Amino acid sequence: MPRLTIIDPGGAQHQIEAPCGLSVMQVARMHDLGLEGTCDGSLACATCHVIVAPEDAPRLGEASAEEEDMLDLATGVRPTSRLGCQIVLTEELDGLTVHLPDAW
Repeated sequence: MPRLTIIDPGGAQHQIEAPCGLSVMQVARMHDLGLEGTCDGSLACATCHVIVAPEDAPRLGEASAEEEDMLDLATGVRPTSRLGCQIVLTEELDGLTVHLPDAW
């Protein structure tokens, strides 16, 4: 199972093992880390906005045009911002680190 580190707005690190096939949004919600995901992963909001650690960003594929459009609605967007619902865990993403923004 891939390991994922989620850093909350207060700086606490949550190291989680999760099955392949789950999204970062799903994992964060399962562990009550405050990631909303209002649209439940249907690319209709930006409430699952996360900031991927710069060293991990190249491991992800390019964001789709729809994801980029939704990120335009998010606050605190950074160059490595992504929607957590669009990052699906695989063995290749073992060790991925994401930060939850201060406000979504």
